[in-house]
Amino acid sequence: MAAMLPSGQTPFLWLVLLLSTVGGQAPADMPKDKPAPPIRTLAAQLKPDATFDLGGTRGFGSGDGSVWVSLKEPGTVVRIDPKTNAVSKTIALGKPPCGAVTSGPGAVWVPLCGSAGIARIDPKTNMVTTTVSKGLSAVTPPMVVGVQSLWAIADANGTIARLDPATNALVAEIYTAAGAGGLAFGQDAVWVVNRRTSLLTKINAYTNLVAETIAVGKGPAAVAVGEGAVWTLNAGDATVSRVDTKTNKVVETVKLGATITGGEIAVGEGSVWVSAPGLPLARIDPRTNQVAQIFSGTGGGQVFLADGAVWIAADAKTIWRLDPKRIEATR
Repeated sequence: MAAMLPSGQTPFLWLVLLLSTVGGQAPADMPKDKPAPPIRTLAAQLKPDATFDLGGTRGFGSGDGSVWVSLKEPGTVVRIDPKTNAVSKTIALGKPPCGAVTSGPGAVWVPLCGSAGIARIDPKTNMVTTTVSKGLSAVTPPMVVGVQSLWAIADANGTIARLDPATNALVAEIYTAAGAGGLAFGQDAVWVVNRRTSLLTKINAYTNLVAETIAVGKGPAAVAVGEGAVWTLNAGDATVSRVDTKTNKVVETVKLGATITGGEIAVGEGSVWVSAPGLPLARIDPRTNQVAQIFSGTGGGQVFLADGAVWIAADAKTIWRLDPKRIEATR
């Protein structure tokens, strides 16, 4: 005998009521959508818009309408015009540079090896105007610019130096911990990763005070800000931590699926980009918090964004300029 429905209720309404009594959830044995695996491709499949043969120990940066590449062995900085993809100037520093170049305000800043300090270049004249050394015993790149200041890791103890570009003077020192090895600026804060402690430190750029200390993945080697979050590249467990800037908590951990020893991370053009030695490029989709593409091969370890393009160290001698849309379309 068929079951009787309560008076005045249709079969459809009765089904809705029945589902509501069990929380409106689908049966536990129903399959759930799994994220698509990343597309794996050889880096050789990438088609660069421009190739630059600049071998040696390099550091990248952008600003004042140019891309800047520091070259340790000749002790120079090369200025590239991204409109023409041509080297417009080679600037002699007098001392070897040690890492990424930083631009602004009104200057280009280059960390120098050892206790030499920071070289200041005037982008209008392409000349080194001064070398800042007071309060700096060993600058660890990268440096960052924010709130009209230049910020740098000033020594092996993790001291963050704040410099006034108007006077080249040291105006504040913030103490973190030995092992600090990466900086980023965003959301009115300086973000510092520490590979030894596996911590991300947030410094309030207006008060010069440590606002938060956040546990991230193991051995963070680099940090970047963008897409509404802070992202740390963790070399110790080959992951990327996504930190919510409002709650100061890790909200996602992205597994790269590859062993890494270091590398860099950049955010822009709708993606999070990772480059590590032996992993020339990986692209993370911030909408899904999943690795969307992995490009394997030799080279890697450096990545940055400038002039709407992704720039990577393709190998020990070559820098590639890549169109992010063409990267996404590569299969």
